[in-house]
Amino acid sequence: MALSALFAGSIAEAQAAQAVSLSPATIQSCILAAANLHREPPALLLILLNVEGGTLGAVSQNTNGTVDIGPMQVNQIWVPMVATHWHASKDATYHALRDNFCANLEAGSWILRQGLDEAHGDLWGGVAFYHSHNPVYQQQYMLSVLKQALRLEALPRKKTSARLSALNAPAGPPKQRG
Repeated sequence: MALSALFAGSIAEAQAAQAVSLSPATIQSCILAAANLHREPPALLLILLNVEGGTLGAVSQNTNGTVDIGPMQVNQIWVPMVATHWHASKDATYHALRDNFCANLEAGSWILRQGLDEAHGDLWGGVAFYHSHNPVYQQQYMLSVLKQALRLEALPRKKTSARLSALNAPAGPPKQRG
């Protein structure tokens, strides 16, 4: 139920961030499929999508000369390994990462799984490895992940609070009958 609230509060944001319109049901389905396939919490994938802030069809230049691809900002250094994982060519993999939301999410989830395995199942260690192996970059990323998790957690409460305030607000002056 809490996951549904997270999806409801954040799918519109994830959808708006996409160059090509995706339905909330498609986004949710892709997240759940990737999470199930790689044994990860779906809410974590949603958080990472929001932290990464990439968009479908986008390729973002990094200061180190590499590029990040698509919604999960999959770094180009992963293309050969993802291509092997998918049994696909590097070119087809690059285009799928750039242009296919579910493919990009599956690849990001697979990369996260590599980090989780490297961290021997430690969730936070795996998330840190998803971003970098540099401790300074890891710390900055983990702070972003924490802030995003807290922001997303607060969304259902804010909506509920607003609804309750509206219900409890005075209805205005009584109507006079005349």
